[in-house]
Amino acid sequence: MMRSVRRRPGRPAAPWLGALAVLTALATACTTAASEPPLLATGKKIRVGAKGDQPGTGYEPHDGEFEGFDITMTREVLGKLGVDGDDVKFDGVLSKNRETSLQNGDFDLVAATYSITLNRTLPISEGGAGLDFVGPYASTLQGVLVQAADKDRYRHVSDLDGRNVCVWEGTTSLAELSKPAYHLVKLTVLTDATACVNTLEEGNVDAVSTDQLILYGFMGAHPKLTVAPGIAFGVPNEYGIAMYRTPAHRKECERLREALKDYVTGNDWDHDFESNLPLVPPAARNEAKPTTTDIDALSCRERPGNAKTN
Repeated sequence: MMRSVRRRPGRPAAPWLGALAVLTALATACTTAASEPPLLATGKKIRVGAKGDQPGTGYEPHDGEFEGFDITMTREVLGKLGVDGDDVKFDGVLSKNRETSLQNGDFDLVAATYSITLNRTLPISEGGAGLDFVGPYASTLQGVLVQAADKDRYRHVSDLDGRNVCVWEGTTSLAELSKPAYHLVKLTVLTDATACVNTLEEGNVDAVSTDQLILYGFMGAHPKLTVAPGIAFGVPNEYGIAMYRTPAHRKECERLREALKDYVTGNDWDHDFESNLPLVPPAARNEAKPTTTDIDALSCRERPGNAKTN
């Protein structure tokens, strides 16, 4: 009778089994990468998620026609990689849907005043969104938009205490004002920027809070509203072009990073920023412009240097 052989507890498996597992994993990764179509292939239509309701940054004045600094910047950066403007297709995306739209493959890129944060760049296995960013292409602090007639009432962040401030879903502004330090601020949370601005114009809230650059865009489109000049708070929001991270797309992220560095070191960034956001004060415009060191620190990384948590 043949006796069965039992491996003693703790005895290591044959070395070749471990090597085989490693080779299998590498082969699977290579096959997956090879099967993924490149984002920036010549002649390919590149789908870009953008804001359609933020004058100055991302705005859709007519169906399918987008304008604003996000739009101009994206076209210029892609153009440096040989992408024809007719091959770039913009479509609107809500703040709360930016992450899932990339994960689901609805867009190749998102350029929608999307802040680079650690939670968004960490792998999904670590509780993050698994995104890569190319940026920053601009930086800004939080601010508030108020009725122009009431601007003298708002000189410090503490002047928001007891006031009703509108923010919208999926934004770093909502995350910031939800912190204990702002517990005296009353928040109204709506779906998008347009809803908040309309509510402010109707006098149903005291202020709208989001990134100052976005607010200056609204100020240009709504003469009865103004950015409160003395109120700037929070840590800088660093805007980036986002993509879903895959092995095949990392090289394309790095190509976009180099194209963005070329864009900000020339004259085009200054011209495009001022053309789209003319009401931003010179000091704030200078603070908004990134350096190549900033871009290297935050682009194409799972744990970008100096990225905020939320």
